Amino acid sequence: MLPVQAATFGSAAGAAPGVPLTGSSLTRARCSGARWASITVALLLAVPALAVAAESLGHNDPVASVSLSLVVILIAAKLGGDLALRIGQPAVLGELVLGAVVGNLTLVGVSAFAYIKTDQFIDMLARIGVLLLLFEVGLESTVGQMLKVGLPSLAVACLGVVMPFTLGWGVGAWLLPEESVYVHLFLGATLTATSVGITARVLKDLGRSQSNEARIILGAAVIDDILGLVILAVVTGAILAADRGTGLSPPEIGLMIGKAAGFLVISLVLGVYLTPAVFSAASRLRASGVLLAVGLGFCFSLAWLADRIGLAAIVGAFAAGLILENAHYRSFVARGEQGLEDLIQPIASFLVPVFFVLMGMRIDLHAFAQPGVIGLAAALTVAAVLGKQACSLGVAGQNIDRLSVGLGMIPRGEVGLIFANIGLTLSVGGQRVIDPATFSATVVMVIVTTLITPPMLKWSLTRSSKRVNHE
Repeated sequence: MLPVQAATFGSAAGAAPGVPLTGSSLTRARCSGARWASITVALLLAVPALAVAAESLGHNDPVASVSLSLVVILIAAKLGGDLALRIGQPAVLGELVLGAVVGNLTLVGVSAFAYIKTDQFIDMLARIGVLLLLFEVGLESTVGQMLKVGLPSLAVACLGVVMPFTLGWGVGAWLLPEESVYVHLFLGATLTATSVGITARVLKDLGRSQSNEARIILGAAVIDDILGLVILAVVTGAILAADRGTGLSPPEIGLMIGKAAGFLVISLVLGVYLTPAVFSAASRLRASGVLLAVGLGFCFSLAWLADRIGLAAIVGAFAAGLILENAHYRSFVARGEQGLEDLIQPIASFLVPVFFVLMGMRIDLHAFAQPGVIGLAAALTVAAVLGKQACSLGVAGQNIDRLSVGLGMIPRGEVGLIFANIGLTLSVGGQRVIDPATFSATVVMVIVTTLITPPMLKWSLTRSSKRVNHE
């Protein structure tokens, strides 16, 4: 999932990257950081004045409005990301939190940003950002890696999907009995996702990235993503059918599962055999940017195809990334060009934060004043944590720390947010499946599970190491 960047010690002006700051240099770094933050906040607060001025001039060019929205979003994303990294948390949390702050400035009388939440152009950019995010996630894994993860990872992944789904459904039925079964289904689907970017960072920092626990967690995460996307496809299909007034029979549900699984298998098999020839032919073109164009074209083509057969477009984007391997575009790299991951990264670093800040802006703090919202957020968080602990039951072997495997699967991160956002777009009989209050509770669950994982996993792995040393 999202790569988690660590804040460098020497990130301040005048310090060498990676060099610890001490004494006067530390003081200068703090002052520099404070000045930078002050300037950024001042810019952010100045945007309402710019918006009012623009309206008074009567300009109606939609590009101008989008440009101003992007100024707000990018400043909030980078300021929030920096603040999160400074306290040892992933940048995505800062993007969410700052987005929530900007989106709820109406509470203090600032309404200049309110339009961004429903702006169709910003929403479209965020959706493209999600496709690129899932494409990047797929690029981090390969079909070969999936085949090597073995039965332990498969068992961990299956348990880590079935149990959270069941618990999420149960929480919805218990606390939201007046809502339709589709709301309960979607809450269960949202809890199935796992984002292991944070886990991978903790394992690396502790020198345990090559341990048996790490291999099982990371291998299970790949399978977990695929199973979660299949569940999302089935639940979304059931909701769309209900909105049409038809409903899905058990055979139709089986067909939907087969369609989702078949799309992934067929696209992977065909892609493995066809993409090398496509990229080899493309490498003969002399125009610049060919690799990037072909890679994005492949991503968007599979996203479109997935949508055409009734699946979520993100399923196709993920499959596209999973298919492509370094060997497919080796000829581009051999002549001195960057790899596809490096080419995608600058575009993703621009569009992906748009999605997260927008998700934060859609958190309605008013919703927490409603009875039961805080309780729903707490119950979803408990279900999310306990559901992933069931993963440990699938771990085989005496030298593997089962608790660490379960803790490593806890974070929901960006994938959970993507699922929740899709719920915002679905409706049955004109009523949203995920309303603002439920969405806000879901985002709180994502934030909490992401925050608690690093310290808990570090404690568990340290405890496991001490036990092994004593033995």
